[in-house]
Amino acid sequence: MKLALQRTRLKFRNQRKIMKNVYQLLTSSLLALSVISCGGGDLDVPPKAVLTESQVTNAENIDGLVIAAYSYLGNDHYTAPMFLWPTGNLRAGDAHKGGNGPSDIFAYHALSMFAPLVPDMESFPPDLIDLNNKKWTRNYTGISRANAGLQVIANADASSIPDAAAKQAELRFIRSIFYFDLKIHHKHIPWIDETMTQEQILATTNRDLTDQQLWDKIADDFRFASQNLPDVQQEVGRASALSAKAYLAKTLLYQAYEQNDVHEVVSIDQEKLNEVVSLVNDIEASGVYALLEDFGNNFQAEYDNNQESVFAIQRSLNDGSPDGRGSWPTALNAPQAGGFGCCGFHVPTENFVNAFKTDNNGLPLFTTFNDAVYNMNSDQVDPRLDHTVAMEGKPFKYDASLIHGGDSWARAPGIYGNFTSMKELEHPECDCRGENGPFTIWSMNTVLVRYADVLLWKAEALIQLDRYDEALPIINRLRTRAANSTDMLNDASIYNIKPYSSFATKQEAFTALRWERRLELGLEGHRFFDLVRWGVAKETLDTYFAIERGRKAYLDDAAFTKGKHEYLPIPNQQVNLSGGIYVQNPGY
Repeated sequence: MKLALQRTRLKFRNQRKIMKNVYQLLTSSLLALSVISCGGGDLDVPPKAVLTESQVTNAENIDGLVIAAYSYLGNDHYTAPMFLWPTGNLRAGDAHKGGNGPSDIFAYHALSMFAPLVPDMESFPPDLIDLNNKKWTRNYTGISRANAGLQVIANADASSIPDAAAKQAELRFIRSIFYFDLKIHHKHIPWIDETMTQEQILATTNRDLTDQQLWDKIADDFRFASQNLPDVQQEVGRASALSAKAYLAKTLLYQAYEQNDVHEVVSIDQEKLNEVVSLVNDIEASGVYALLEDFGNNFQAEYDNNQESVFAIQRSLNDGSPDGRGSWPTALNAPQAGGFGCCGFHVPTENFVNAFKTDNNGLPLFTTFNDAVYNMNSDQVDPRLDHTVAMEGKPFKYDASLIHGGDSWARAPGIYGNFTSMKELEHPECDCRGENGPFTIWSMNTVLVRYADVLLWKAEALIQLDRYDEALPIINRLRTRAANSTDMLNDASIYNIKPYSSFATKQEAFTALRWERRLELGLEGHRFFDLVRWGVAKETLDTYFAIERGRKAYLDDAAFTKGKHEYLPIPNQQVNLSGGIYVQNPGY
């Protein structure tokens, strides 16, 4: 605990320093953009203040540009989040939208239903805001910040920036986090980098590069970062060679599942899978990362920047900014009661909860898990359930005096039920809690890559390489950790989880791997993108809807169309702004 608190204090000291630098140097960043983008005679009114290029291109101000790019990762919001609960969980059958019914942010309702999704989401009442376009715009703004810094470095005197390659590496790392996000949401996107003129940018389309070529571009950025950064950074929150290797492994794993024009997986690239294994081996051999002893500690603010956190958005409160850099992506997700405030979104489904049930051997009920809803008085479960989902009659965040109140904690229990997604929330009395009006935010980090996830990438690659015996101990390592993560929970007698003795076939191993990802990473925003990568989104969601419609009537008209709904549409506003040269995704 002492070590965890020391890490938390270190995090906040670093955050205050970084935020101070951001506010001092953000003006430099914005003016650098004008140095890069604006030619003489383009503006009728001269600027009131100008930094010359020589003033911008010194080591301190270039680091300010890097910090400004980092800051944009955490400058997100529930309308355009980096924590992908709306697009990763609502579309996967793991969570209902929640809130006060379908019209309460209708765009998120559409994500759960699929059928209403259209390129122009401004047509969705009552919000009349295109959240799909908002996310697209936000990602490209982050890319623009990174490109601005890269172009300044490219134009600078090399002697004035002794660590130029490292700064370029950080900027390319951040840039491709935004590109990765765009890629998994839209598939076909325009690639804009620091080498392009304004004319070239305006002529760029979202089909200039193939699906695989876009993945290559993203991989190139992460590869460059892995080759030009130290394994460990002195400042908390900065990218390292190891976090870049992790993102490179993730990119190659996604790229390995090659898709045709209607998003079917047509081949799996063995060479890329082998590189995934090699990269994860390097990460393991470094000794920098490890699994926490207790699974639940990953989701408590006092353990921010722990040894399982490979890369995280650094959140903070009371840092000198107007509202703090807290967890605005989760501001809707706290319960309506229990001292939280608002707003009851992100409600786990019965299907998701049922997936944690186990048989007498401590193994998942692969085929029968969803035959009946979970009965907490009689069903045996994987203990990760009670670290992930808060439910009626059980303690919230390990506090026996704070019992989940069921329907009284939910805004529309008759529509969505009354479960609460708990990983992204903290105790209402935590010092990490902040308020803005009715909204609750936290200074708890948003972990984008967790070491457990990295290990599962390796296990997945090994299985697809027919080396599933080597994947067995990786999966069992997580299951053993889960079995030992009951000290903070209420009733250890209901938990029964055991390792697998062996995998008889590749398919058996792959089924176990897919199940393990759902339980280990549940409600962390990965699930839908896993289903698309594996090419099983249609069959998985059809099976989910067949049962869940009988439990939640609002899903009666839900329908997933294969070859369409694997990706979101290119926002209509972007197609219009491109002058019609952007090509819409199939089916929209």
